[in-house]
Order: sequence, then C-alpha cells, then structure tokens
Amino acid sequence: MSGGFGLDHLPYGVFSVDGGERRVGVRLHDTVVDLHAVTGRPEFAQPSLNAFLALGPEVWRQTREELGELAHHAPGIPLDDVVLHLPFEVADYVDFYASEHHASNVGRILRPDQEPLLPNWKHLPVGYHGRAGTVVVSGTPIVRPQGQRRTDDGPTFGPTKRLDIEAELGFVVGAPSPLGAPVPYDDLDRHVFGVVGLNDWSARDVQAWEYVPLGPFLGKSFATSISAWVTPLAALDAAWCDVPGQDPQPLPHLLPSDPAEQPRGLDIAVEVELDGEVVSRPPYRTTYWSPGQMLAHLTSNGASLRTGDLFASGTISGPEPGQRGSFLELWWGERFLDDGAEVVLRYTAPSTGGALLSLGEVRGRVEPARAS
Repeated sequence: MSGGFGLDHLPYGVFSVDGGERRVGVRLHDTVVDLHAVTGRPEFAQPSLNAFLALGPEVWRQTREELGELAHHAPGIPLDDVVLHLPFEVADYVDFYASEHHASNVGRILRPDQEPLLPNWKHLPVGYHGRAGTVVVSGTPIVRPQGQRRTDDGPTFGPTKRLDIEAELGFVVGAPSPLGAPVPYDDLDRHVFGVVGLNDWSARDVQAWEYVPLGPFLGKSFATSISAWVTPLAALDAAWCDVPGQDPQPLPHLLPSDPAEQPRGLDIAVEVELDGEVVSRPPYRTTYWSPGQMLAHLTSNGASLRTGDLFASGTISGPEPGQRGSFLELWWGERFLDDGAEVVLRYTAPSTGGALLSLGEVRGRVEPARAS
C-alpha cells in the first residue's frame, strides 16, 4: 500500500536486491530510492543507517530538504523487488513503562490487593535495560522462548505458555552525547533522529517468576521486533500534542526549560492485528511520560548516548478496553499466543500535508520452541 508514504514522509531503511550488497534508501510510495545512487554520498553505501545518523541534526535537516527535490525525480526500485533489513545497528536498548493505563492494568492483574501504581511511578519514567542483540526487523519469525516458570510443584523449565506482545513506539538515537553530561528535555531533536514501530515480545510466566527484585530479564530478551522504516522526527511536525496532565509536577530536570511550555507527546495511532483481525487500537497520545522526559531521565545520571541507541515507550494502552496494547491486558491473563499466530502492528500519524503518514508496520509469526 502506497498511502502514507509520500514526499511528506520519506522514511529511511536498508535494502538489498537479488542478494546484493545492503545500502540505504528512502521509501516513496511503493518504491525505494537508492540514496547512494542519487547522491553519491558514502554514508549511504553502508549496510546500516548508523554512519548517516552519526552526522547529526544539521545534516539530517539538509538531507531531508535535498531529498524532497531529488526523490520526486529519481527512479525508484519497486518495493516487491527488494529485501528489507534491520535499518540500524542497535547500540543499547532501553524499554520504559510510560503508559499510566498499561501500568495500572498490569498492577491490578499482578498485585490485586495493592495499589496499581508503585510510589515512584508518577515521579520518574520507570525503565530497564534490554538486550540490543535480539532486536530484529519486521517479518523475522519469533521462536517461542523457553524459560524457568513457577508451578505448584516448584520451578520447571520449558516453552513459555504465556507468550504476549507489547505494542510500543521506539526512538532511534543518532547524535551521541558525552559521558557525564545529562541531555536536557529541550534537546530531544538534537539527538533523536526518528521513530520505529516496536513489538517487545514477552513471556509472561517467565517474567513473573524472575522479575523480583531486579526486573525483566529472560522473559523479554529473546526478541524485540522493529519496523524496517525509520520515520524522521521532522516528518512528525504535525503530530506533536500535549501529554495528559501530570500530577504531581515532575522535578525540574524532567521539564522544558521554559516554564510556560508543557511536555509534549505524539498523536500516533496504533492498530494491533492478530491473524488478520484487528483486536485493539492503542493511542500513543494518552501516554503519561513524553519522549523528551524519557530521554532526559535515561541520561540524568550522566549516562552517555551512542549512535544507534534505541529507547522504547513501553506498552501503549489507552483508557478503554479496546485500546490495550498487550494481550495480558486485553484478555486479562486468560489467553495468550499459540504457535502459528501472526501479529501485525500498524502505525499512523498526522502529516504536515494534512493527510496521514503510515509508519512502518511490525510483523511477526510465532514458531514452535526448538528442542534444547
């Protein structure tokens, strides 16, 4: 489908043709424009976006302006003739827990006799470090993970019985930052190049047994799928919106430097499809913690950014039952994914041209666990 991939979008990806070398392209409608062929720039004759991402925001801006002129006239390769690959080399991966509706639902399911939100939740964007090496491109099969699970007779090891999804939005870091220098809220667009759709697959029974006291580990690290296309932040100028009201007010390091400004989120709609049927439509605009706040928090202790860092929103869930971004919430722990199930996440956002952008989809099919 070509809708949503016009000149107001121009997302970046990595492709190959007939088993040839991988190189950088942008999508225009149902074609891929080979950027090295039309510009001659060496950073586009690479198997990942990292060399381009490292050049920083001024080069990103100039390149987007140039491509607005070139792409319209450049010959495109039909999308059906290319193979799409992981668009960038993932340096570090951080996953947040930024939706109040998701965190509250999970709290009610896992801790029914306690307050749904823990005391720290509205004071900082809760997150954890994931595994960068198991981030895969959309379409990669997902092998059912094995792990240790709790039973009435004690721990047992075997394939997860509670395989789940998490519909999220991922943010791709381009320009690095020095160790010891926190990135302020205002500097999001100086470091983050763009966004990807993201599915953080989860083995809930493995997660439930392992996560106290140090958080998720093997229940999450087996696979995280991202879209093949990275949408530049510059294409989302029309999608910025206020986040829901934050009470209590966050500490100053998590706020814009101008007291008159409020934290800003993105009006991105998500669609969750299971085996060809749409089962949920989570709205990212309802997410409590904003992208700028997540970035400010993860660097607030002086942690540095590297080109290719990926940080994710955590599960996107809205206030209504049909807006939940995980099957744990959608079916309240009663049903999970069977072998052979195929999940597709689709994303749309307002464009500067007045229509909708179609962000890259995230597709994954569950394969049976492999014998150990």
